[in-house]
Formats: sequence, structure tokens, C-alpha cells
Amino acid sequence: MAAPVTVRVQRDDFDIAAEVSALCRARTDVGAVVTFSGLCRDEAGALSALELEHYPGMAEAEIERICHEAVERFGLQAATAIHRFGRMEPGANIVLVVTASPHRQAAFDGANFIMDFLKTSAPFWKKEHHADGSAGDWVSAKDADDAARDRWTRR
Repeated sequence: MAAPVTVRVQRDDFDIAAEVSALCRARTDVGAVVTFSGLCRDEAGALSALELEHYPGMAEAEIERICHEAVERFGLQAATAIHRFGRMEPGANIVLVVTASPHRQAAFDGANFIMDFLKTSAPFWKKEHHADGSAGDWVSAKDADDAARDRWTRR
């Protein structure tokens, strides 16, 4: 039986505890669950919000591909990835990754792998909204994100 993968791209917030519960419901074979939640930060008071846009259909397909690759590579028993879009104020949830496996290391590695590829491969764009009301900029890709992704592809 293939491990279940849940992927959602949505405007609405998510409930981390509910997502973990859904992933583990009626499962007695899971030995480890790892969660990663990414939040909107205010950049030391400089930002009032982030605006996230995505390529509908493509974003979901790419995240699903990444999750299935993680399931296969790390022997995960389940994976969930949820990414929000729209305008978010500091403190708001942006992204959630939940992985389940028999042992902790696979769950940690799977969650890291999913986030490293999601950050660089899924078609999302972020625009900053400054607290002083000035026009914000679209956030450029970061070399550090590419380096984090590339560590999984080195031989």
C-alpha cells in the first residue's frame, strides 16, 4: 500500500494539531512524527505583511511530486504539506510539513527534504509590505535555499 500524501494550497489558515491527528488516525505503526511550521515574521518591525502568490495547479503538482519523492527516498509512512497564499500578517502560519515514519531520523530527513525542495521548486512568489507604508518588493530567491536543496543531490 502506498503511503498517503496530502497536499493543499489554500488561502485559509490550518490547524497543526488537527493535521497531525488526521495523519496518524488509526495508525499504530507510526513511531515518529515531525512537523515543521513556517510563520510570517515582521523582520524586526519592518514588515506589516507578506503577500504570497502561486501558480494554481502547478504548485500543487510540484509539492505532490516532492512529497512522493520523500516518501520513497526515506520510507515515510505518510506526508502532509500545506502552503497558504494571500496576504499574511506577522505571526500567521504560512506552511506546514508533517512526516510520519517508523523511526525519527527518516521523519526528520523527510521533512527537511520536502521543505528544501518546496522552497526552491514550487512556484510561489512573496511580496513584502513595509510597516511604514512604502511599496514592498518581490522577494528574490536565496542562494542559501539553493544550497540546502543541493545537499540532497550531491553524490
